[in-house]
Amino acid sequence: MNIFDYAIPKNGEDFTTLFENKKIKITRIISSDILENKQYIQDEDEFVIVLEGSAKLKIGDNVKNLQKGEFLYIPAKMPHEVLDTKNGTLWLAIHFI
Repeated sequence: MNIFDYAIPKNGEDFTTLFENKKIKITRIISSDILENKQYIQDEDEFVIVLEGSAKLKIGDNVKNLQKGEFLYIPAKMPHEVLDTKNGTLWLAIHFI
């Protein structure tokens, strides 16, 4: 599999698990520019990096803009949501205990 070989969803996001075991899950995320208003509160810590595109996230009360190559650590139980993305934004998300 090539991480850069993907189709952009017409709306929402497409999640593909690349690797998973008891302590870590690595996911490729492809975002369209039409997103549903959804808040995430996860049981695991998360590290995300934007490989292509850009995104605006709300983490707690803060808004973060991520460009290609930028990354972010999101602690477990931290409310967060994706506010906006460039069509075709490619993410790598790593969830870990």
